[in-house]
Amino acid sequence: MTENKTWPSEIRLSKDRRTLIVSFESGETFELAAEYLRVSSPSAEVQGHTPDQRKTVPGKRNVAIIGVDPVGTYAVRLTFDDTHDSGLFTWDYLFELGRDHGRRWRDYLEELATKGLGRG
Repeated sequence: MTENKTWPSEIRLSKDRRTLIVSFESGETFELAAEYLRVSSPSAEVQGHTPDQRKTVPGKRNVAIIGVDPVGTYAVRLTFDDTHDSGLFTWDYLFELGRDHGRRWRDYLEELATKGLGRG
């Protein structure tokens, strides 16, 4: 069996429900803000079915995570307090979100500014 570096060893929601802490067997730990996860949701509602259908999601600064439910052995479904719950966050995707946080967040903020949108 091949060791998967993106296998989580712990997934924990902060007490204020605004941060998901994900630790991986490789030793990396990422603290992922609910806002970042919400605007990066892998759902078709956010990502679309093609790259040109991807939506910019504004106004989620104060969103919280109200549910973290396992999906098989490969993902979690996050439920946010704005009722969004259609994205499955695979272990690989959560790892990518943590590893690439700086670039992805910067790109998101630039996209909001370009479109005249705000974080809310």
